[in-house]
Amino acid sequence: MAKQTPVGFLQTKVSPDHANQRHGLRPKWHPVFDQAQLGLTRAHSAIYIGNMVPFGAQPQMEKVYVLFSLIYRTETCTGLYWTINFPLLQDALRISQNFLSSINEEIDPRRTAVTTPKGEVRQLVKDGFLVEMSEGSRKLRHVFLFTDLLLCAKMKKTSAGRQQQYECKWYIPLADLTFQLLDDSDVCPHIQVLPEHEIEEIKIKISVIKSEIQKEKKALKGQSRNVERLRKKMNEQESWLLLHSPTIPFRIHNKHGKSYLFLLSSDYERSEWRESIQKLQKKGTGGVYLSSVELQVLTSSCCKLRTVHNIPVTSSKDDEESPGLYGFLHVIVHSAKGFKESANLYCTLEVDSYGYFVSKAKTRVFRDTTEPQWNEEFEIELEGSQCLRILCYEKCYDKTKLNKDDNEIVDIIMGKGQVQLDPQTVQSKTWHMDVIEMNGIKVEFSMKFTSRDLSLKRTPSKKQSGVFGVKISIVTKRERSKVPYIVRQCIEEVEKRGIDEVGIYRISGVATDIQALKAAFDTNTKDILVMLSDMDINAIAGTLKLYFRELPEPLLTDRLYPAFMEGIALSDPAAKENCMMHLLRSLPDPNLITFLSLLEHLKRVADKEPINKMSLHNLGTVFGPTLLRPSESEVTKGHITPASDIWSHDVMAQVQVLLYYLQHPPISFAELKRNTLYFSTDV
Repeated sequence: MAKQTPVGFLQTKVSPDHANQRHGLRPKWHPVFDQAQLGLTRAHSAIYIGNMVPFGAQPQMEKVYVLFSLIYRTETCTGLYWTINFPLLQDALRISQNFLSSINEEIDPRRTAVTTPKGEVRQLVKDGFLVEMSEGSRKLRHVFLFTDLLLCAKMKKTSAGRQQQYECKWYIPLADLTFQLLDDSDVCPHIQVLPEHEIEEIKIKISVIKSEIQKEKKALKGQSRNVERLRKKMNEQESWLLLHSPTIPFRIHNKHGKSYLFLLSSDYERSEWRESIQKLQKKGTGGVYLSSVELQVLTSSCCKLRTVHNIPVTSSKDDEESPGLYGFLHVIVHSAKGFKESANLYCTLEVDSYGYFVSKAKTRVFRDTTEPQWNEEFEIELEGSQCLRILCYEKCYDKTKLNKDDNEIVDIIMGKGQVQLDPQTVQSKTWHMDVIEMNGIKVEFSMKFTSRDLSLKRTPSKKQSGVFGVKISIVTKRERSKVPYIVRQCIEEVEKRGIDEVGIYRISGVATDIQALKAAFDTNTKDILVMLSDMDINAIAGTLKLYFRELPEPLLTDRLYPAFMEGIALSDPAAKENCMMHLLRSLPDPNLITFLSLLEHLKRVADKEPINKMSLHNLGTVFGPTLLRPSESEVTKGHITPASDIWSHDVMAQVQVLLYYLQHPPISFAELKRNTLYFSTDV
């Protein structure tokens, strides 16, 4: 039925009476509406939406008719049952509309092409939402690539129920489009990049809102009306993230006019746009110059032609759609073959996060070969991710090939490919091996996934002779030291040659190197100092983070976790100061001394922020959830059962706790202990 009937009118809010007139909604439903309306206002005769047996048995389009009329006839109702069922009705209507929208896309013959005044067919090849730098600020644009031109449009604001409209900002005939900067006087504008901690804070807020939405849906109490409010709030946060996160420049020029700059989050995406444009240019499109009327007609047709209907935010997705994976993806990039000539080759890994893709890892460069053997393992944090992308590059060492636009040497993309992260496949305990084929090149890799729930669990080491997974008090007693040897050596090496490294502690080290260092420290290898001096600095930083993450309990202890959460929430500065210092005094001596040593080290790293780009906020985001986590008993004793929900709620506070101490004047162990005489140690 759906494939034979135009369903576009159901994708916007229209009068149910008008819908009834157009499509002849059967009168048999009227008693159901009246009974439902009565039930929503009178508790004793309530009819729950889930109990409407005829409703669930009808075809999809009839469901939408029912929903329209039911909402329309009961919109003035009040009371508990109306409050409970209204969000359910809205969700059902939204899901049905999305389904019918997809049907429309499949059957609408006008969707991919328009006819020019000369009778030629203008085909839509690609479209999507991009961020444009316009007059010094970021603007979200919908960009349409046709067979003969590139059009950049702005989506107009329209009232609810009205069809979306576009306003053309500019267009370039493909015959006039170039990626080369023609005029040296046309300087590439400065790209303002937000501090990473601001981006991370927004991501955390989105996670919190998501868990609140799930709680509201499960509770179905009087506050259920909050679901729509929370969805709107999450949409605002995700839209902000989508606008401010991209930093990769994609600059295009008009041979006869000005230049334009887009910002993308993924080199994969930039490559796709560039390749699509160049492919069309090779076909030899002639010059296209549109009159104002022709331009208006083409812009108006974009609503029907577009293939991307909504900005890529998770708040616009149906609940039935996969929410993605949360946790850690372990990837081993083994090798590649299929190169025709020897080259200096490396790979990068990208995953999607909050609606856009970000680069997460990079292999070392394998020089002068046609069959690179990297065999490097990476641990990638996933935040609602559904796809893994692998890009293979040829490293460019020729400084004469400096890109004037981007002010950087541009490495050549030899191939790219992607694989869907199927939860059933990657969540197995064994490694899953796969091959991605790209332009005749085959890249072999393996992967396995650890959920966030499992990553929160700390497993004590079975052998007490090592250092990883062993209580810090046992290690310091055995070593007869105040701070574990591994902590002292890693800190010393980072301060010696890694304090100026961009993204130190944020950029992941190669997992195989980290595991080698872990084994060396666990077995007390004699040549550990030689290993440290030869090892990549990001692997050493990663080893230190891994040590703290694998402690049987967090450095700031399970016992004090609730008190830290309460202390950081205090609004009175004096009360917060007393509480936070008192909590430090309550830590066991090995934990306290190690924590104070780490604090001073992180402060020294942050002193080099202009060089390494790691602020106190960034370091707090990296280390906070590692040093301070809820115990398994905290996770299971409350109303929120999943560990991931606990993580969403508490991670902001965990970061704030560490940030409080990082921003505090130097804290002396001796001074803290001296003040112990005046304070109770009970918490």
